[in-house]
Amino acid sequence: MASRFTGAIWTCAFLLAGCRVGPKYKPPSAPVPPAYKESAPAKYQSVPEGTWRPAQPRDSAIKGKWWEMFHEPELNALEEQLNVNNQTIVQNFQNFMAARAMVAEARSAYFPTVSAGVSVTRSGVGLGGGSNGSAIVTPGGTTVSQAGGSTTFGTYSLPLDVSWAPDLFGRIRNTVREFRYAAQASAADLENVRLIEQADLATFFFQLRGQDSLQDLLNRTVKAYREALDLTHVLVQTGIDGPDAEAQAEVTLRTAEAASAGLAANRAIFEHAIATLIGRPASVFNMPVKQLTTGVPSIPIGVPSELLERRPDIAAAERTMAQANALIGVATAAYYPSLNLSATAGLQSSLVSKLFSAPAFFWSVGASASQTLFDGGLRRATVAQFTATYNADVALYRQTVLTAFQQVEDGLATVRVVSDEIVRQEQAVRAAQRDLDIEMVRYQTGIDPYLNVIAAQTALLSNQEAVVNLRVTEMTGAVQLIQALGGGWNVADLPSPAEVTSNAAAKQLSGGK
Repeated sequence: MASRFTGAIWTCAFLLAGCRVGPKYKPPSAPVPPAYKESAPAKYQSVPEGTWRPAQPRDSAIKGKWWEMFHEPELNALEEQLNVNNQTIVQNFQNFMAARAMVAEARSAYFPTVSAGVSVTRSGVGLGGGSNGSAIVTPGGTTVSQAGGSTTFGTYSLPLDVSWAPDLFGRIRNTVREFRYAAQASAADLENVRLIEQADLATFFFQLRGQDSLQDLLNRTVKAYREALDLTHVLVQTGIDGPDAEAQAEVTLRTAEAASAGLAANRAIFEHAIATLIGRPASVFNMPVKQLTTGVPSIPIGVPSELLERRPDIAAAERTMAQANALIGVATAAYYPSLNLSATAGLQSSLVSKLFSAPAFFWSVGASASQTLFDGGLRRATVAQFTATYNADVALYRQTVLTAFQQVEDGLATVRVVSDEIVRQEQAVRAAQRDLDIEMVRYQTGIDPYLNVIAAQTALLSNQEAVVNLRVTEMTGAVQLIQALGGGWNVADLPSPAEVTSNAAAKQLSGGK
């Protein structure tokens, strides 16, 4: 009878374990435009030759090591160091490792808990008299020692306990799903942080190179101004010009020298930032001086629908929604009964010599079920809380998608417009150089005062600085565009829910280390 009762309990447990409550997850829709507005061919019809254009065909993809598109060996080497030594990436990788460990913790609830122990108990009571020691055995088999007016009892036990709570109505399965989705979101967060750090490094690299170009420009300008000062000094000595011209030339020279000295601080800041990104102390890191000569590559942008699969932040937001949906199922399972099965077996005897004999064996099997009858609305409030959290995550997901399209459009507009501006600004530099050449001749022949030369010098320097700054903006805009497009990442690179705890997934996300 007992065996049939136990079998019925286990059969019901297995049948109920096949049920799972809670809403089925389905990714919500997101607003996806048919095409990128800023990549339309009409945008490039009125721009001059040499202006940047997106790569063709547009369905080509950015490769994983996207920085290699710039053909800068030094940048390539720095990016490789960043992937290994950047501490922000290491921190987020360890966050992923913690998330995958939580999956294993949740999965442990699928299995019974088994515990074993050993106990030795000695107890006694006073008999109120008698002086001779003796030993008797009680009817229950317990050894009783009588000595000095007291009775001592001894018991030896080796129990084995097994307990198991079947996964009724999917409570454990939804919990495991929750932590698996959380681990996937953590993996996507890691890839997003990696992309941000890589983009920051490339941005600082081009900004530093821009400072080197500005330094070279000001060095050449200071040299030209010094030669102009020498010329005015000669003209003053020969009586062709007055001392005011020499003073004006010196003011122009000293101003340029001060501007040249000030560039060192900006360059140092970018150099220190690069050192920190690659995991090296700023005090022992140096970048060689080299001008910015890199050109913007033709970046393949693809179609808008592909962006949902290329952005790790979008993938993280989507996995967070799945996690919130699983939590609704966990909360819903609280409306249903819970069942606990337990079994105990072991050996127990009053004598160590008889502990491993058949009469010392004991066992018991039991089951208990519980159902909350009244909780003051706790379960209803919990389900409402997780439902609201899910809806908030849906809004965050859609906002992340909208922001992604905005960033791509911003990047396309920035690179296109700045590239166009550079072409026109270079024309202005050539015109300013011709004007300065003319003014120098007119000054040397005494036709115009030196103030005209200063005006021409200032105009030339201003236009030359504008070209350098625009080139830096163009390069950093290209980096931001690549980052907005996902940097060559794809949602297929994200480990599946079943793979998040595998060593292969951990190795891949660690960069292969």
